[in-house]
Amino acid sequence: MVELTITEWWNAFSSTEQIFWGIAIIFSTFFLIQFGLSVFGLDFDTDADFEASDGGYSLDPSFTLLSVRSIIAFFAFFGWTGVMMLGRGANISLVMLASIGSGLVAMLVVAYLMYFFHRLAEEGNADLQELLFRDGTVYLTIPGHRQGKGKIHVTLNSSLREMDAVTEGEELPNGHSVKIVEIVEENVLVVEPVEIFEGNTSSS
Repeated sequence: MVELTITEWWNAFSSTEQIFWGIAIIFSTFFLIQFGLSVFGLDFDTDADFEASDGGYSLDPSFTLLSVRSIIAFFAFFGWTGVMMLGRGANISLVMLASIGSGLVAMLVVAYLMYFFHRLAEEGNADLQELLFRDGTVYLTIPGHRQGKGKIHVTLNSSLREMDAVTEGEELPNGHSVKIVEIVEENVLVVEPVEIFEGNTSSS
């Protein structure tokens, strides 16, 4: 059995096949790198919203067709489609048409998924705003003066949730009734004892 070196394998392709293989390998590598970064919370993406004459590719403020992810998806599918079709002996016109088509489908799918997850995140944030000025119960002692986080139980959308919480005042022990007065970064709730909150309200 004759084993080919990478150079011999590469040189066995025509220049057109080499172009499609190169695109497929490069952009698949980008995809794997981006996927790896997202797993470790280091994901990146830059939306490129192109508009012309008051028109453009954006369907809504949170839907962007052209982004790093969607462009990578386009070229990865473009390249692999070309590789497969050239391997089957298809003519270059058909290869280009199919490659561009599969790339556009991939781009649309990725753009829609990004839009879908963005809307889910927005809905989640909107739900949390409904917690303002609701009562909750301390589940895990909340250190005083924002020196650390505790946890409270609160009802949202008819279900009991456990949320991180901090307080400006004194330490709040387990079982204490609190009022949610603010929502800060990372969905942390700022709470006050119910009696203090009600006292401040009546005095004002």
